This record gives sequence, C-alpha cells and structure tokens, in this order.
Amino acid sequence: MTAIQELKPRGASAKGPDLNKKILVVDDESAILQTLRFNLERSGYAVVTAGDGRTAIAMAQREQPDLIVLDIMLPVLDGVEACKEIRKFSPVPIIMLTAKDQEIDKVLALELGADDYVTKPFALHEFLARVKARLRRQSSVAPGHDEAIALGEIVLDPSRQQLTVRGKAVALAPKEFGLLRVLMENHGRVVTRQTLLDKVWGYDFEGEQQTVSVHIRWIREKIEEDSRAPRHILTVRSRGYMFKA
Repeated sequence: MTAIQELKPRGASAKGPDLNKKILVVDDESAILQTLRFNLERSGYAVVTAGDGRTAIAMAQREQPDLIVLDIMLPVLDGVEACKEIRKFSPVPIIMLTAKDQEIDKVLALELGADDYVTKPFALHEFLARVKARLRRQSSVAPGHDEAIALGEIVLDPSRQQLTVRGKAVALAPKEFGLLRVLMENHGRVVTRQTLLDKVWGYDFEGEQQTVSVHIRWIREKIEEDSRAPRHILTVRSRGYMFKA
C-alpha cells in the first residue's frame, strides 16, 4: 500500500483566504514530497521542501512558513528532534507524518510541540483537510486579550510569551504556555481535559487526553515549589484542573 492513497484531488484548485500561505514540507521520500507539493500548490499554497531534519530547521528559520508538514523518519536528524529544535524559536503549526507502528514517537512529537499528526498511509483529501483546518485555526486566533495575567506570585504575559514565577523568568514550551494561559484565564473554575485539548491543540486533535496530563506535570515542575503537592494547578478528580493563586 502506498503512503498516499490517491495521487490527485478531484476538482479545481482551491482559491480562498489561505492563498499564498507558505507551507514547508519535509520528507526524505521523493515521491511523497513531490506529490504533496503538487497537490498543495494546486490548492493555492506556496510550498518549500526539505529532505532531512537539519535542513528543515534551517528552512523554518529562513522561510518563516505558515505551517510545517514534518515526517518523523528523517535522515541526519529525525522529525521528533527537528520539531523540538523548531519549537525553540517558532510557534508555527506543525503536522507530523507518522507510520502506524510509531505510536511512541507520535506521542513524543505531540508532547514536544507538534500540533497534529497524519498516519501513513493517508488519503490526500484527509491530509488537505488537516492542513486547511490547522491554518484556519491559526488565522482565527483573536487579536488583543494579550494583557498580562497576574495571580499572586505568578505573572503570565501573552504579548511577550513570558512567565514570571516568584520574580524569576521561567521558560515554557508553546503548549505548556497555552495550557497555563487557559487555566489562569479561568482561575477558580474547573477546566476539563477535553476543553484544554480543544483550546490548546485544536478541536480536530485526535490524540489522547493523557497528553494534557503529561504537560500539566511539566508545568507543575516549573511553577510549583513542590510539584508533588501543588498549590496552583490542582487536579479535580474525574473532571479536570483548576488554577488557584
């Protein structure tokens, strides 16, 4: 079975608000790379490509794409490590391409900052729908509402993507920052795991709710004085999480 189940989408090329969005496609299989490039360009996107993880990082910095499609199995540097490096300088949406037997790598990629994944083999209409949905979600992030949130000893500044805890700057990965922001914006109220998935990963995310639990643990390790007895991010059994100052 081929990795892509159909070569060309039916119908004319799409023209719309996503026109001229730039997509970086990274895969070391030439047939997949060229097929995805052809169909993305046919759908109205500008496309740049790379064949290994190290080149992908350099192109992500140079080209400033609106979205990255990143295969996990890459030469020189694999997709999981490339994703990790890209997340150090860019919040660009990343869709991972994974094989069915790469469950561990898939979960790890999502935990390191990927936004979505498509499992090989896949149909082009599914892939293009994921791309469109991810770009639409990125474009629909409302401007404003970026005032700093100060709750006790914790200050979160979305406009600068900065967190200060007890007067000290604390670095957060993009998904950690997003989770903490949602919790702090809803302080004193329970936020379910599904709500956190929807708001931070997107309504079309198909991963496991365990992803949220892992990120919450990482945040606690960074902001709590004792992560084993948290005072700020509380687990509400069978419901979700609550932030308290």
